[in-house]
Amino acid sequence: LFIEEPVQCQNVDVLADIAHKTHLPIATGERIFTKWGFREVLEKRAASILQPDIAHCGGIFEGRIIAGMAEAYYAAIAPHCPLGPIALAACLQLDAAIPNFLAQEHVTLGEGYLKEPFRFENGYVALPDKPGLGIELDEEALADKIGHDWRNPMPFHPDDGTAIDW
Repeated sequence: LFIEEPVQCQNVDVLADIAHKTHLPIATGERIFTKWGFREVLEKRAASILQPDIAHCGGIFEGRIIAGMAEAYYAAIAPHCPLGPIALAACLQLDAAIPNFLAQEHVTLGEGYLKEPFRFENGYVALPDKPGLGIELDEEALADKIGHDWRNPMPFHPDDGTAIDW
């Protein structure tokens, strides 16, 4: 489908060099947090697929602005979404509202989190049709997860102990 971030997204000039020397689509954007960052990628034709993370780029509204900018450059949108079913619900609202949507990343369909987890219909995630984001948290299932001092596990490189980012 595409090659995702062959180099760090902040290195836009090198990303553009790679994009101009291959026929394979290049995707980037999960660590670009503003429309101005995406503008540079688009202006330099450094990627043909943008992956804004709706939880980090300013939400659904800002995601729509980024998608509109991308559309003007014939670039597609494949939102990054590693955060769970609430973030996925927000992404699905954006996906349904933009003409240049390509694919949606997800880590869960909401089992154990939502009263009605997302479901697939004919190979696609069915869009929720309830108010708001269209989801309802399963508070009973979440009761034992609330109130803990949870921290994201920080993986470390086994050779030298440096932090490994996702």
